[in-house]
Amino acid sequence: MAQDAGWGGGAYGGARYGGHPFGGPPGWGGWVPPPKPGVIPLAPLGLGELLGGAFSTMGRYGKQLFGTAAALYGGAALLMATAVAVTYSAVSDHLDRVVSLDRGEGPSSTDIVPLVTGGAILVLLGFVVMAVVSGLMYAVVPAVLQEAVLGRPVTFAALWRKAWSRVAPVIGTLILTSLLAMVPVLLLTAAVFGLVISTFALDGGGGGAAVALSVGILGALATVPLAVWLYVKFCLAPAAVVFEGQGPVAALRRSSQLVRGDWWRIFGITLLAGLMAGVAGYLVQMPFTVLGVFPGMIGTSSLDQDPSPAAVMVAVSGYVVATLLGQLLSQIISTTFPQLVSGLLYVDRRIRTENLGPVLAEAAGVPAQGPHPRPPYEDAAPQG
Repeated sequence: MAQDAGWGGGAYGGARYGGHPFGGPPGWGGWVPPPKPGVIPLAPLGLGELLGGAFSTMGRYGKQLFGTAAALYGGAALLMATAVAVTYSAVSDHLDRVVSLDRGEGPSSTDIVPLVTGGAILVLLGFVVMAVVSGLMYAVVPAVLQEAVLGRPVTFAALWRKAWSRVAPVIGTLILTSLLAMVPVLLLTAAVFGLVISTFALDGGGGGAAVALSVGILGALATVPLAVWLYVKFCLAPAAVVFEGQGPVAALRRSSQLVRGDWWRIFGITLLAGLMAGVAGYLVQMPFTVLGVFPGMIGTSSLDQDPSPAAVMVAVSGYVVATLLGQLLSQIISTTFPQLVSGLLYVDRRIRTENLGPVLAEAAGVPAQGPHPRPPYEDAAPQG
C-alpha cells in the first residue's frame, strides 16, 4: 500500500502546482487549481485546508475511524472492568477487613499484601492495554488518511491488517517520543528533590531549603520549553511509521527532518488542534456526567450507615457507567482529530519539501495539471 501510493521516503523533483504555494483563483493567467482526488488538494496546505481535510476525513471515513476507536477503547474498558471484578472477588475479604478497622488500628500485612499485589497487577495490565490501544489508534488514523488523501475506499479488514502490522513500531515510537520529551523534566525534578533533601539535612529545614526549592521549581519550569520543542520535533514520527514503513528510530529522524524549518507553524497548528479536540471532548462528556449524577444520588441515598464496598459500588454504578461512556466518547474525539491534523501536516511537509503532489496525483489516477503559468499577483506574494 505504501509503495503504490507513493509514500516511500526520498525526495521528488519538479515544480509545485500552480507555480506558487499560495495558489490563486482558477483561470487567472492560465493557472488552474491542483487536483483534489480525496480530502485535500495535492498542494501545500493552509490552516483551513488542514482542518477542513481532518473534518472531511471524519465525515467520509467516520465508520472506519470511530467504529475502530469505539471497538478498541470499549474493548479496553470492558477488559479492565473484568480485571477489576476478578481482582475484587479475590481480595474482597481483605478489603472488607481493612475498611472496617477502628480508628487507630493498623491493618495487618496479610491484608495489605494481597491488596497491593492486586492493585499493582491492575496498574500493569492497564499500562499494557493502553499502550496497545494507543499504538493501534496511532496506526489506524494514518492508515485511513493514507487512502483518504487519494480518495480511495477503506475496508475494516484492510484497515485492521495495516494497523496491526505497524502497531509494534508505532508503540516503540510513542515510547521513545515520550521519553525524549520527558527526560529533561524528570532528570531536573530528581535533581531538585535531591537538592532539597540534602539542604534540609544540612541546615535543619531553614531558609536554605526554601531557596533550593524555589531554584529547583524555576529550573523544572525552564525545561518545559525543551520538552515541548522535542515533542513537536518528533510529532510526525507515528505518521512516518505508517506511511513509509519506518522503524521507531528512523521515524524520529524522519520527523525531525520534515519539521526542520517549520517548527513554529507545526507547533501552532498542533496546539490549536489539541485545544479544539479538548473542548469538543469536554462538551461531549459533560452531559453524561450530569446525567450520571441522578442515579448516583438515588443509589447513595439508599445506603445504610455502615455500607460495604460492594454496596457502595452497586449504588454508584449508574454514575460510573454514565461517566465512563462520556469519557469513552471524549477519548475517541480527543484522540482522532489531533492525529488527523498531524497526519495531514506530514503530507503537507512532504508536498512542500519533496514535491510529493505529482506522485500522489499519479497514484490517484488524476492528471497532474502542473506546473502552470503563474497567477497574475504571484510576483507580489511572499516567497517560500
